[in-house]
Amino acid sequence: MSPADEETGGNGRTGGAGRAAGTRGAAGTGGARASRALAWAELLRLPALFTVPGDALAGAAAAGAHAGPRTLLAIGSSLCLYEAGMALNDWADRAEDAAERPHRPLPSGRVRPAAALTAACALTGAGLALAAGAGRRALAVATPLAATVWAYDLALKHTPAGPAAMAAARGLDLLLGAAATTGRVRAALPSAALLGTHTLAVTAVSRQETRGGSALAPLAACVTTGLLARRVTHRPTRLPAGRGEAAAPGLPGPAPQSPARLAAALPGARRHPAGPAAAGPATGRGSARLAAALGAAYAATAARPYLHAALNPSPPLTQRAVGGGIRATIPLQAALAARSGAAVTALLVAALAPAGRKFARKVSIT
Repeated sequence: MSPADEETGGNGRTGGAGRAAGTRGAAGTGGARASRALAWAELLRLPALFTVPGDALAGAAAAGAHAGPRTLLAIGSSLCLYEAGMALNDWADRAEDAAERPHRPLPSGRVRPAAALTAACALTGAGLALAAGAGRRALAVATPLAATVWAYDLALKHTPAGPAAMAAARGLDLLLGAAATTGRVRAALPSAALLGTHTLAVTAVSRQETRGGSALAPLAACVTTGLLARRVTHRPTRLPAGRGEAAAPGLPGPAPQSPARLAAALPGARRHPAGPAAAGPATGRGSARLAAALGAAYAATAARPYLHAALNPSPPLTQRAVGGGIRATIPLQAALAARSGAAVTALLVAALAPAGRKFARKVSIT
């Protein structure tokens, strides 16, 4: 019996009722699948994923190296650990969300709590496995990163140590890129500190996003954004610090990386005839101008919603401030890469911002 015969009962005639029922069944199945996919996209806050690859790329640039296969493994590890934290966050907050945000996937019943916890465990394991593939030093950074993510979600989130823990996680994520690419993290410490400071400010604001009422946190975040924007426009001074490293006064700093060097490392790219040595003062000035432009983009993305939330600390404006701070992570990462002399990497990271904004229109980033 053919599929058409099955629908008509084998009599060779297709009735309108049969077609309508089949259409409704197909639509119902497709609608259920789309609803489940949307629920998981909300749980994992997929638009925020665009803020993750820049950590490893900025870390590799700060270490004075171009991205390679191990950097890609670090990015994969970061993505897994980040999403593990998202799933674990909602699992740990399911009772609180039931009262304050009943539309979230867990309290609304669209995702089972056991499924969210299982996803968090599986993603953590995958993240550590990918880091192990990038080498022992990468795994040595990914392990405390995973521990920090779990400690934040399960114990530290609602304590005074919460913002510091989240800042440490972002900083470690940047160092993961450096460790995976070069095996060294010392040169990436200043960039990790700057990215961690930004994350500290965003997390402090996010603690009031469902209640509002605090003008101090967004105001402090606005000031912090201005200071960070100014800082990333200053390229670290190069001083002898061993092969492939450079240091700024009082802090370790990255060795500049020319766009030609990074472009030559990309798959299928041709090496510049002059080689890496072709980088000169013009390249340095170009990277500095790019860092300044990206620093301004970072400030514009984060400072305005922070200021609005400071003037009117209502829950909607506070949530917008948090979203603006999260989106501003991308231009900050790009500015850090440009500050390290990796102009091509900076442009690649900055290109993630439009995609993040597009997806954020469909799924909330907070």
